[in-house]
Amino acid sequence: MVGLFWERFQVMFLVAVLLGAAFGIYKATKVEMTGMPQLIAQLHSFVGLAAVLIGFNVFIEIDRELAAGHDHQNLSFHLAEVWIGIFIGAVTFTGSIVAWGKLAEKFPSKPLTLPGRNLLNLATMVGIISCGVWFQNSTSWVPLIILTLLSLFLGFHLVAAIGGADMPVVISMLNSYSGFAAAFSGFALGMNVLIITGALVGSSGAILSYIMC
Repeated sequence: MVGLFWERFQVMFLVAVLLGAAFGIYKATKVEMTGMPQLIAQLHSFVGLAAVLIGFNVFIEIDRELAAGHDHQNLSFHLAEVWIGIFIGAVTFTGSIVAWGKLAEKFPSKPLTLPGRNLLNLATMVGIISCGVWFQNSTSWVPLIILTLLSLFLGFHLVAAIGGADMPVVISMLNSYSGFAAAFSGFALGMNVLIITGALVGSSGAILSYIMC
């Protein structure tokens, strides 16, 4: 029974990969060169969303092992990988959507200037880190959900506060975020290839953002 399920899962996974590749090729060949930044922003949002889903999935597996009474080695370290990966992925997800919306003129191009926005960002970061520590100590879903929501808001607010003319720099920054999100997903999954690739993308994106600034 398990073998049959695994075979079906492999087939479904292969079909999903092929469909994703076909969709990516279709989008890349149809987009105009002037629309390439928007496409890149969309792709970054997919990477961020994938990092969030991977983090949730890894924690589900850890939670099942703990519920079954199994000891989990390096539990605190793995939980840190989970919440940091979800944090970066959620920021990348909503930030990339806002960047795409501004470039595609779906959202207003002018910066969103909320009163005390810097203090708001600082308070949100403090809340995220606090929830991360709470999550590591409690292994509960409550702090993880709160952390995810705060991270989604932070990604939205960080990019919404930047004007449309600076979106190319923002996309480069989001490229760096997506790389680091992939790297932490690699840590959570134990995949060295994903760690190396994500670290390369993250560091190169950070350097490019610094040069562009």
